Amino acid sequence: MSDALAVREVMARYVRAADHRNPEAMAGLFTEEGRVEILYDKDGGETMLGVLEGREAIADAVRHMMAPHAPRAWSHHTTHDAIVEIDGERATLDAQFIVFSVQGAKEPSSGWPADAFGAQGTITPIESGYYRPELRKTEEGWRITRLRILHDLPMAFPRSE
Repeated sequence: MSDALAVREVMARYVRAADHRNPEAMAGLFTEEGRVEILYDKDGGETMLGVLEGREAIADAVRHMMAPHAPRAWSHHTTHDAIVEIDGERATLDAQFIVFSVQGAKEPSSGWPADAFGAQGTITPIESGYYRPELRKTEEGWRITRLRILHDLPMAFPRSE
């Protein structure tokens, strides 16, 4: 596999780990000292919303800050138009993203109506922005050293008590 494809695969694994709420898979995509910066693009200026430092902090964020999916619900990340640049053992990726909330309808106890057809439920876009990871080639393969997540919408996070 080419380095450019391998870097794109890291992003594909990242969004799947987020959708599956899998802290170990997510943290494993980062170097030990990996960093996540969460930002909001407000009128062309970046506002820092939060920083996660290290694999354990990243795993904890998946465990405690990402809401669990409701019954018959899922999130589905899509990434688009990835621009990959490789410079020896370093790489960057810049990809647009959209996150969809998928909510399956509950099948009535009597079964679907005779006129029901196709997928039953709703799909709603809930987030968009850019993923901008910096990566380093390691013995484990390409790993994220720094990930900037630039949101198009303001974000609220759970308050720690």
